[in-house]
Amino acid sequence: MSVQNKFKIFKYIIIVASGALSYGMLSSFAKIAYSQGYNAGEITFTQALLGALILWSIVIFRSIKNGKFKLLGNWKLLLAGTSMGISAYTYYLSVEYIPASLAIVLLMQMTWMSILAEWIFYKKRPSSVEIISCILIVVGTVFAGNLINIENFDFPLIGIILGLAAALLYTLYVLFTSKLGTEVPMFEKSALMTTGSAMMILLINFQSITTSPNLDLGLLQWGAFLALFGTVIPPVCFTWGMPKIGAGLSAILLTLELPAAVFCAFLILNEQITFVQIIGVMIMLGAIVYLNISKSKREKQIQSTTVQDINYESK
Repeated sequence: MSVQNKFKIFKYIIIVASGALSYGMLSSFAKIAYSQGYNAGEITFTQALLGALILWSIVIFRSIKNGKFKLLGNWKLLLAGTSMGISAYTYYLSVEYIPASLAIVLLMQMTWMSILAEWIFYKKRPSSVEIISCILIVVGTVFAGNLINIENFDFPLIGIILGLAAALLYTLYVLFTSKLGTEVPMFEKSALMTTGSAMMILLINFQSITTSPNLDLGLLQWGAFLALFGTVIPPVCFTWGMPKIGAGLSAILLTLELPAAVFCAFLILNEQITFVQIIGVMIMLGAIVYLNISKSKREKQIQSTTVQDINYESK
């Protein structure tokens, strides 16, 4: 591989990593917004609404630029967006009760939840690699969440429940919507789903949002900031970089969301991170990376076997 090609791959790795890091820092800034008097419903709705407006602006601009101003309506994507909205709202709500570093650790349980869900809904039995990875993730969670010292907890159990619920909801969202809207352009797909997300969050919090005294410039600023780094930048980075580096490496880079969230919580919120928690995060990251590398190798073997069979049959 030439130096120029290596530089291009490195560039796309940085782009995908930037999207993951962008996601990771959201919970810490949401926590700051809460300290200023805003709540999860107001923050998530404003983020989704402004995110949808930004994405629709991009869709319209690109359509006019290409001379094809035609929007494809897709109610399934709108409906899928509602599940995304519930997951985001539940996650942001958990951050009101528990440290941001713990919230992201709980959200990462979607890795083993997705394996379990595939087994339940699609009868896809987990491999030995997946079982080992799941066990390591659970062990890592105990350390990363400092769950060993449970007697020292100074926050409600509801925060833990909400964090796990967010992981479960996000798992189901990914499971049932991964194959939806494959014919719809990326920005329009994101715009439709973000619109559905905003609609669902508004429906859940309609009374509190419409009667809130906090609908001010400060909320608008927080919503714009979170929309930019949580709704616009990550999809653009992933769409731009992932096709260039492949699904396996992309999945590994997405795990950067976990250390990014923990580091931001430490740096921005002054949350105490112990050595045991760092070990737990490393165990979780190692398990997720190990799982994705194994999946990538297995997929390559399957593709190689298929090509060989085709070549053999053609002879």
